[in-house]
Amino acid sequence: MPIATDLSQARAARSDSGSEPMGPTAPPSELFQQVQDMLELIRPAVKADGGDVELVQVTADGQVNIRFHGACCGCPSAGMTLHHGIERTLRQKLPQVKGVNAVP
Repeated sequence: MPIATDLSQARAARSDSGSEPMGPTAPPSELFQQVQDMLELIRPAVKADGGDVELVQVTADGQVNIRFHGACCGCPSAGMTLHHGIERTLRQKLPQVKGVNAVP
């Protein structure tokens, strides 16, 4: 499944789903929200393979920490998805992002 590129579609999909965005309960920073919006564009491709991705933290120095769920846990391709899919997309669209890490 191709990754969408329209942030308004991602926001609409999130609000239509009726579920709260994953992540900390504190009010998100602007960069946190931008990363969350980008993950909403990527999420359908990950879900198509039976997995999911949760935004855990965005640090002040631009490191993004995510957590894989479902089929992504233990998948040998999770590293490829992380670096060649998620990280590449985030760094292209959000230059403030310096790296993406998977956390348990």
